[in-house]
Amino acid sequence: MLRFNIRGENIEVTDAIRDYVEKRVTKIERYFDKERTPETTAYVNLKVYPDKNAKVEVTIPLPYIVLRAEETSHDLYASVDLVADKLERQIRKYKTRINRKLRETAVDTQSAAVFLNNLEGDVEPKEKELEIVRTKRFSLKPMDSEEAVLQMNMLGHNFFIFEDAETNGISIVYRRKDGKYGLIETD
Repeated sequence: MLRFNIRGENIEVTDAIRDYVEKRVTKIERYFDKERTPETTAYVNLKVYPDKNAKVEVTIPLPYIVLRAEETSHDLYASVDLVADKLERQIRKYKTRINRKLRETAVDTQSAAVFLNNLEGDVEPKEKELEIVRTKRFSLKPMDSEEAVLQMNMLGHNFFIFEDAETNGISIVYRRKDGKYGLIETD
């Protein structure tokens, strides 16, 4: 089911590394019905930083969901293990959530629900309930992205939603892990 596209940044992807990544990530295939799940490509990006930290990013686009995990540690193989475990937890979490939703609504018409319900393996027994503990309402002020970043920093938040003065669309600015800023524009 899984094909692999493995890239390395500041590291040569040796056969040993490739075999280890494929062996660990392929273990998630046991959760899928092999007859109903199409063949897909797992995109793996391995990075080694000058401070000797190793980052592993894995993205697996499947019908109706995209599995994505990334981990950084001082050991490349440990990062691969952490990512594989994280992907496995994601699958169990999705399956648990879909099964609960199907029981609540008693409707089996959504394609995503049908796909995820065909996942094999055990569901995660002790998943925390998703609970919304606070709701906020506010009106959006027309502004440009630079002003939105300033507002976000003034509030001490990691993201800020605003109405783009040029396009009149809703946009979001956010602080990235590298300290720079990102902008999400809606259609």
